[in-house]
Amino acid sequence: MTTWRNKMALGLLSAVVLTSLAGCGGSTATKADGQKNSEGANGSAAAKPVKLRINWWGAQERHDATLKILELYTKNHPNVTFEPEYSGFDGYIDKLNTQAAAKNAPDIIQMDSSWLADWNARGQLADLGSVNVKDMDASLVESGKYKGKQTAIPLGKNAWGLIYDKGALEKLGFKLPGDGITWDAYYKLAREIKAKLDKDHYVMSDSTSNRELYDSYQLSKGKGDPVTLDGKFNYDRDTWLEWVKNYSELRKEGIVPPPDVAVGDKELDPKLDLMVNGKIIFRAAHAAQASSWDSLKPGGIGVYPAPKDKQNGSWLKATFFFGVSQDSKNKEEATKFVDWFINDPEAMAISGTTRGVPPSNKIIADMQSKFKPGDKLTVEMIEKIAPGAQRFNPGAKGWNNFYSKDYKAITEAVMFGKMTPEQAYDELKKKASEYEK
Repeated sequence: MTTWRNKMALGLLSAVVLTSLAGCGGSTATKADGQKNSEGANGSAAAKPVKLRINWWGAQERHDATLKILELYTKNHPNVTFEPEYSGFDGYIDKLNTQAAAKNAPDIIQMDSSWLADWNARGQLADLGSVNVKDMDASLVESGKYKGKQTAIPLGKNAWGLIYDKGALEKLGFKLPGDGITWDAYYKLAREIKAKLDKDHYVMSDSTSNRELYDSYQLSKGKGDPVTLDGKFNYDRDTWLEWVKNYSELRKEGIVPPPDVAVGDKELDPKLDLMVNGKIIFRAAHAAQASSWDSLKPGGIGVYPAPKDKQNGSWLKATFFFGVSQDSKNKEEATKFVDWFINDPEAMAISGTTRGVPPSNKIIADMQSKFKPGDKLTVEMIEKIAPGAQRFNPGAKGWNNFYSKDYKAITEAVMFGKMTPEQAYDELKKKASEYEK
């Protein structure tokens, strides 16, 4: 990080020099494609030094790419430097909510779709209507709107499905069907694979507490969203009990890890990710993460749609969003950066698919021949899932704690034998009543 701070300091020094020269010849900062020229009405204000705080979560590959993009922006706009705040996913939203409550959120914020309803309802996101989104799919643009106002900008296209250890599966002599797999066939395949595995190796992660994969399960059964868009509890009792009891049987058979191993599984952690370390073969994931797993297991990752039943179990969505804090003192500069980030070919080439397939169709067309193997994996996953994909539910307003905390606590209690499935369902329904409007 020392190197990064030195670069920021140099950027700030350059800004001071440019300000001094502005009266003689104007700013020499280049303008990114699609970004509005801020000189003219603002005069020399364009060269005023600005430091933007920006935060995001992800694996090291995303960190490295984003830092390079920030360097590029400062190179082209020497008056703007950055204070990056980045981490893994664990604890990210808790820290961010604390910062926002104190009106100290970063200027530019990487957001998940499930947080947008709450943040918008609290008026914490600025209007980003000036950002150029003409090259995006309309449905993608709409996903970042609140009451008709653009408050979040999609950073990529994403899909939900399965990733797997391709080498391990091939070594064991198994191959996935080309037209998808039903849940029953998936569990049957898992039992066949387990018969060839050592005692301390498992077929899949324990998804008892994986709320998104359960969403896939219920949707595929034709039972609708477990929580409706307008915030109504719709967990189908029989379907949910079936799900939890299925995993209880898989746990007894050693097809999924025991609870103490399962809860220690940390996605994309080189030391704690069970798939990276060869302990499991399948796990649920978003397409945007495929390149990150590929970076940890080069050439060893396969991608596949989520299992299906009456309907498909996968969906398409925006990967993440950039929002600008309503409390930011640099809204204009922050908004210009977001516009540049999604529309600049060089920035998007650096980003690759670390945040999913780029949101701009023009950028995708330009990048096709330049995609790295990990990028191609993400594109492949989206293409496999797109036909017949489910509509994406971003989450109801006010339900974020239910999604991120309550569901996890209740289902982990089942995994450890502290609750029966029936007791857990009743507790889930009781807890949900606190969120229903």
